[in-house]
Amino acid sequence: MTDTRDPAGSPETTRRAYLAGAGGLAAAGLAGCLGGAAGSDTDSGGDAGDSDGPTVVASFFSFYDFGRKVAAGTPVTVENLIPTGLHGHGWEPNATITRRIVDADAFVHVGEDFQPWADRAIQTLRDDGVDTQLINVREGVELVPLADSLDRDEEGVGEGRGLDPHFWLDPTRATIAVDNITEGFVELAPEYEDTFRANAEAYETDVLARIDADYEAIFDAAERDVVQLAAHNAFQYVADRYGVQMRPLVVNLAASGDVKPSDITEAKRVIDDNDIRYIGAGVFETRRPAKQLIAETDVEAYYPVTPYAGVREDWVENDWGYEEIAYNINMPTFEVVLGNTAPAEAGYDGWDAEWRNFE
Repeated sequence: MTDTRDPAGSPETTRRAYLAGAGGLAAAGLAGCLGGAAGSDTDSGGDAGDSDGPTVVASFFSFYDFGRKVAAGTPVTVENLIPTGLHGHGWEPNATITRRIVDADAFVHVGEDFQPWADRAIQTLRDDGVDTQLINVREGVELVPLADSLDRDEEGVGEGRGLDPHFWLDPTRATIAVDNITEGFVELAPEYEDTFRANAEAYETDVLARIDADYEAIFDAAERDVVQLAAHNAFQYVADRYGVQMRPLVVNLAASGDVKPSDITEAKRVIDDNDIRYIGAGVFETRRPAKQLIAETDVEAYYPVTPYAGVREDWVENDWGYEEIAYNINMPTFEVVLGNTAPAEAGYDGWDAEWRNFE
């Protein structure tokens, strides 16, 4: 799939197709993500085959992707620890992942209380006096309180554990993560400071700011401000940033959360009250409740949404990162579920056929 249109063009252009390879991203691939349950040996942002520089491992796909953009053109190797096809929140790795963190020069993580396995690995580093540098992408990010719909049996992160951790879905907050990664890389390899900072500035300006503007255009154009998702409670920052109501079906923070009969009942009410015909469904979550809503309401189809927490093999093959997933997955779905665009006109050629009621 290719697209010759300028990804930095008008919102009308970006609401159509943004296909794999567009946007002038560095050629650093994700091919190593196919590494299986032990994790994923991913490509660096530097020169192919250069293994003499520092190695950085990341606990979450989005921040692996940001890291490889910041490291482009340097010998710093950035690796993603999450195996292909798995969600980055709720995964429990085996001991080889801790060994990879111990052996790495730096560990990019999402802050405490979000990924228990990462917290345990960090404690192991401290207990054993290992000097792996820790880079907390959440440092300095203003988090929002947990959504009112959250199941109170599950707590969030931060002081008092009452805050929503999914900040990176807001591209403006994601820039803070990029800055934190950049500062960590400068400390790790100060001789490449100018390259790190230039890469970070370009990514924040050319990519994240454009994604933010295009999301804003989508939500501003919508007559409806309610989106029903058959997905877990990960999209509150989209709601907070763009003034839309994101109604998750799974009210837990974790993608593995159970759907209660009361959740289905409430979703049916929202669908009926707002004349909703299309809903979003989590790519790495069960589609059973989405299918139930199709069977029991006027919903015609579900389409994909993802909090950028993992990758599929075809995304790896097409070298999709945060940017490509935004334009190929979330944006077309939001256009459709908001009623801005007919499904057949959304995304790239064949998007509707590929993603309508996907398995």
